[in-house]
Amino acid sequence: GGPAPGLLPQERRLIKFLVVFHSRAGHTAELARIVIEAARSAAGPRSEVVGLDCFEAGAEDLAGAAGILLGTPARFGYMSGAMKDFLERIYYSCLEAGLRLPYGLFVKGDTDTSGAVQSVERIVSGLAWRRVLPVLEVVGETTEEQRRAAEELGAAFVAGVESGVF
Repeated sequence: GGPAPGLLPQERRLIKFLVVFHSRAGHTAELARIVIEAARSAAGPRSEVVGLDCFEAGAEDLAGAAGILLGTPARFGYMSGAMKDFLERIYYSCLEAGLRLPYGLFVKGDTDTSGAVQSVERIVSGLAWRRVLPVLEVVGETTEEQRRAAEELGAAFVAGVESGVF
């Protein structure tokens, strides 16, 4: 016999990638748009890339996700309040479900991003999520080189997860 009625064979199941971000001034949103577009371009036909603002995203969005990219502005030496809110809302559900995801991170700051990076990494390490690519840190005005790095982050993340490298 084949698969149970109503179930698709494993090779036909959708692979879901999330890009969860927050932006007030639009700079992190620009990076998120670039990351999402590159991820969608690199994704295979069975993959879906979903971009959500931190306030829209919840634990239910993580169900069935193969990986997640997080994007936050640096605020007062920390991640944005919206990103902290998202991580607080999903934390215990992810722990209970044993959801251990590969993740990537991009951070935009005016003068420094290190505190924001550390604050995100401190929380997701408790979830046993594993960062699979270097953090993209953008300080000051976003350059063309940093835009290309955002493209590379999105494309490499999806390609790496789809191929089983991550």
